[in-house]
Order: sequence, then structure tokens, then C-alpha cells
Amino acid sequence: MAKTQTDVNKLIAEIAKRQNVAEYQDLHWQGSFADYLELVSQNPAVIRTAFQRIYDMILSYGQEEYIDHKKKIVVYNFFKDELNQGNDAIFGLDISLMRLVNVIKSAAHGYGPERRVILLHGPVGSSKSTIVRLLKKGLENYSRTPAGRLFTFEWVLPPELKHISGGIEHYACPMHEEPLHLIPEDQRDQVLSDLVANPSRYKYSLHVEGELDPSCRQIYRDLMAHYKGDWSKVVSHVKVKRLVMSEKDRVGIGTFQPKDEKNQDSTELTGDINYRKIAEFGSDSDPRAFNFDGEFNIANRGIVEFIEILKLDVAFLYDLLGATQEHKIKPKKFAQTDIDEVIIGHTNEAEYRKLLNNEFMEALRDRTIKVDVPYITRFSEETKIYTKDYATDKIRGKHIAPHTLEMAAMWAVLTRLEQPKRSDVTLLQKLKLYDGKLLPGFTQDHVKELRKETTHEAMEGISPRYIQDKLSNALVSEKSEGCINPFMVLRELESGLKHHSLITSEEERERYRELLSVVKQEYEELVKNEVQRAVSADERAIETLCDNYLENVKAYTQEERVKDRYTGESREPDEHLMRSIEEKIDIAESRKDDFRLELMKYIGALSLEGKKFDYKSNERLRRALELKLFEDRKDAIKLSSVVSSVVDREDQAKIDVIKNRMIRQYGYCEICSTDVLNYVASIFARGDAKE
Repeated sequence: MAKTQTDVNKLIAEIAKRQNVAEYQDLHWQGSFADYLELVSQNPAVIRTAFQRIYDMILSYGQEEYIDHKKKIVVYNFFKDELNQGNDAIFGLDISLMRLVNVIKSAAHGYGPERRVILLHGPVGSSKSTIVRLLKKGLENYSRTPAGRLFTFEWVLPPELKHISGGIEHYACPMHEEPLHLIPEDQRDQVLSDLVANPSRYKYSLHVEGELDPSCRQIYRDLMAHYKGDWSKVVSHVKVKRLVMSEKDRVGIGTFQPKDEKNQDSTELTGDINYRKIAEFGSDSDPRAFNFDGEFNIANRGIVEFIEILKLDVAFLYDLLGATQEHKIKPKKFAQTDIDEVIIGHTNEAEYRKLLNNEFMEALRDRTIKVDVPYITRFSEETKIYTKDYATDKIRGKHIAPHTLEMAAMWAVLTRLEQPKRSDVTLLQKLKLYDGKLLPGFTQDHVKELRKETTHEAMEGISPRYIQDKLSNALVSEKSEGCINPFMVLRELESGLKHHSLITSEEERERYRELLSVVKQEYEELVKNEVQRAVSADERAIETLCDNYLENVKAYTQEERVKDRYTGESREPDEHLMRSIEEKIDIAESRKDDFRLELMKYIGALSLEGKKFDYKSNERLRRALELKLFEDRKDAIKLSSVVSSVVDREDQAKIDVIKNRMIRQYGYCEICSTDVLNYVASIFARGDAKE
């Protein structure tokens, strides 16, 4: 039924009520130059430089710390993109992001990097563009907050003086400049000293650099001439206003993307002549006949992004180098003009190698701070990318079986790792060590050595985009029948290799296929373990087995006898029971004493702290107990009957219990739980199950 006019009017009124008028008025604040000086005296942060503002923006989201292989890593919450529900969240690049923030911090304090181009360098699909996009969006949001306020100005001229601005009554500063640029440069430090009562409470040095842009300078000069040098009357024509950054409105945030060489034009960076106004002002060197709308101009006070910066024509480098080193640009027909902005670019590996070999690019290399943005090498972090993209609420009518995304992520990370030089370490073990897993015989020092011996690790391999493409193929495949599993995705990944445009050799392609086999074997072990846990998921039985084992271990280590709780008789510790459990996790006969003593010491340490030992806190012991219980029960359950065409009612009931546990505890659905049980049952039927 169509809405009546009354209904529509009510809807409009409802929308109007939801608007935050107070916020709008705050974001569009206007005042005199004197009002602005009062604001500066109350909060000197409004005059921050672009680097200072971006650094404070990052810090405003908070930070966390953790130790990774004896090294302190700082995690900046800003890069979690919580304001946008994590859509652009960065995973697994904590070290690279920490290095980037350190560069920005150093630039904020004026230690040198503020006069450099920040170059994000890494392979395709490694989140370089996403990092810059986050910084741009973050700056937009920050400029709308009380902590991120900044201001610019416009000239307000009466009818008799409008000729000064070319007939415009309200002439906005085209480069969104800091209003304090209106104060003569030799007086600014003294003015700031007089304004701010306690400069030491402000964490940055109080200083304003730069001069007015050519058009504002022209108006300023003409007004000074009109008022015969009375500066107070000149600034009476100044209206200061809040500056809200916006990439869409081209305010404070610029983006430059190189085109082909024939169409590249440096005026895109520094502005161009407005030919329609030349006749009005009589000269193409009059600033009022010039559009200060190049990317460097509009990005003043904020950030400018150079996409694929190394594809720039050499002619562009002169503008880029001046903007970087001197914080000045050279618009056509005008003197050098001051800018204050963060210049950040990104490039891939191939383009960067060209830069190193190009002698004409030495000046750019010398003015560049390179921040490597490699692929992720922790597969649990890689998994988060796909979990975010293929969350349950985004996929309707399809279920993704447990471990599907993990196996895809595992293969992607394996392709990026260099083969360990140590013969006793497999690539899969290296992946697990990098991911923080504890493996017998390896320490944090070993992991550190593995990282040090690499030369180009994580700068090559399969990108997340390839994985995402193949996951989407699997999701729309007719074979998925409502649920996709790891084998479907691994088949997609393998079939796409022969057409992968970034694989340059058959040898590399074959290596990736071999790694898919490694992942399949790992998945097979994983689902066997999961089914075993589902079979032996009786926690009470595991706890009883654990108590029995620990009772015997305690007696063994203290050279005592065990008192039978049923008969009351004393007997020797049950060596057969202890070994049947320890062998499940490959504890050799020669190491059994060490393992048992270590376990007793751990339990004793917990007791001194007033804590009780729980088998779940010891991953290896928990696994051994589950495997032992599974071994004791598998014949009674007859899992192999799953693959049989005839199943009696009693066996079917037991299998349904296992299936329900897998659905309830591990996230399987009816389809994939049946598939996994069939698959594992066939393994046991072949006699391949690990004893």
C-alpha cells in the first residue's frame, strides 16, 4: 500500500529529529581571528602539523604490548578498524605497523622523517593500500572529534573591496591554511609565547612554519595597501572556521594515481591556470586566475597518497622531491608555496627493483623511508582475513565446514616461507613455530634463528586475493550442496595454479602443488584427532583416567607403592598403564623419567600457589589421555560401521551421539559431520589410524 502525503511528511519529520544539530553547529563553527587566538591559548593542539595530528590520531585508539620471541611488540588498536566493524582491519603485520608508527612519531617530533616520502613496499595483496586507506579514513574521523579539531579561514570582503578577490565576497583559502600564517613570521614565536601560559604542558614545540599561498598573499597585500599597513583592520576581514577533512570533498586528503606516460600532467599535483579568468585579471600570473586544486594543494594540512608511486614519470619527481624535502611546491607561474602534509606512497616488489636499478631515481631513493609490508607468516592471523570475509552472517544458504579457512590459510603461508636450512625442521614445523606453537625440542631461540637465516621471506608466494577468489568459486559451485569443506577448496586452489598469472615457472607451480599435499595430510591428522576427541568426549572418564595416571606417576617418582582403592592392597606402580598413555604422544622409554618428573614439578608448583592441576592446561597430556580413551572405546563403538550399508540400531545410536557432539562442540553441520565421519571411518577401515 502506497504511503500518503501525511505519512511521508511524518517520515521526513522523523528523519529531521534524528539529525544532531549541535554536532553540525560544532563542525561548522565560525569566529573572528581574535576568537581563534583564544582557542589557541586554551588548546595549542589545534595548530599541530599534519604528522603530529596523524600520530595523535593513532594513539587516541590505545595500544597494547606483547612479547614475541623476547622482543616487545606494540599493537596499535587503530589498525583494528573498530569504527568500521573491522572491515579494513590489518592482521599479522604488527611489526611492520610498529615501524610505520615509529616513523610517524619521529616525524611528529621533527627529527627528520617529516622531510621524507614514506614508501610502503611489499608484494601484491599485502595490505599496503588498506593501511593508507585506514590512515585517510582515520584522519577524516579524527578531524570531526574535539581532540582532532583544526581550523582554516576565509576572507570576507564588503562590496567596495570585492575587486580584491575577483568579485567574491567570501573567498575561502584554497589550501585550507593555518590561520596563524596571517601573523608575520618574525612575530609568531612571541605571539605563541604570549598566548600559551605554560608551553611545557604541550608535548610538541610551539612553532608555526610556512607562508600564505599566492592567492591569500595577494589579498593580504592588497588589504595592507588599502589600510596603509594597519594589520588589525586586515584581519578584521578574516573569518576563521572549523576544517573537516574529507577525501570525497577533496579537503585535506588527496590521492594521486599515475596514468600512462602520454597523459601524465604535473598540473594534477600543483594546480593549473583558470583560462576563463585570464581576461578578467589580464594576466595568467595573477593568483586569482589560478586554480590551486592539485593533489598537493588540496591535501595541505592532511595526507596525500601516491598509488604505485614508482610508476610516476621522471618529470613528476621534481614536484615530489621539493614537496618532500622543502615542504614546498612550485605552481606554474608562481613562487614556491609552502605545504604541510604527510606524503605516503606504496609500490610492489617489481617496481621497487626497477627503482634500485634506475640511476635517475637516486634523489628519490635518498628522500624515501621504506617500510616493508610483507605477507603474513602466522597462519592463525591469515585465517582471520578469511573469517572476516566469509563470516556466517555474510554467507546465506551455505555452511563452511570447520578448518576449511584454516587449511586455505595454512597453504597460503607455506608458499611464502623459505625452506629451513636446518635439516631437522620441516616447513610445516616452521609454520607452527612461527604461529607460536610449542614443539618438542624447540625454543624461542630456535625460532629467532629461523627468522634470521631468511633473506626474502614473505615477499613472495600466494596472495590473500587468490585464496579469496577460490573460496568464492567453491561457495558458488554446484558441488557444494549447502556446505563446502577443505577438500573442495584445496581442489579449487590446485586447479587455479595452471592459470595463475603471477607464477613464472613450472618448478614454482609444482612446489605449490606439493605444499597442497602437505596441507591435506595435516588436515587428515586434524580430523582424525577431532573424531577421536568426539568419541572420547566423556570428561568424567578422562578425569578418572588422569587421576589414575597421576597417582601411579607420583608413586613411581617417589619410589612408593600404590594402594588399591578397592582392595586396599599395596602394589607396584602400573608401568603398563603409564606407558600406554605416554606412548600416545611419542614419549620414548629413555625419556619417560624426565617427562614424569617434569609433570610432578609442575603440579607441585601449582600447589604452592594454591592452584589445582587440570589436565586441560597441559596440551600434551590431554591429547595422550584422549587417545588412550579412544583406543579403549573404538572397538565398542565400531566407527567402521559408518561406511557399511547396513548399520544396526545400537551402532547407529552411538554414531549419532558422536555426530551430535561434533555439531555441538566443533561447529559441524549435518552434511559435513557425516562427510567427516565417513572419511575418518574409511581411514580406520584401511588401518591407517595412529595407534
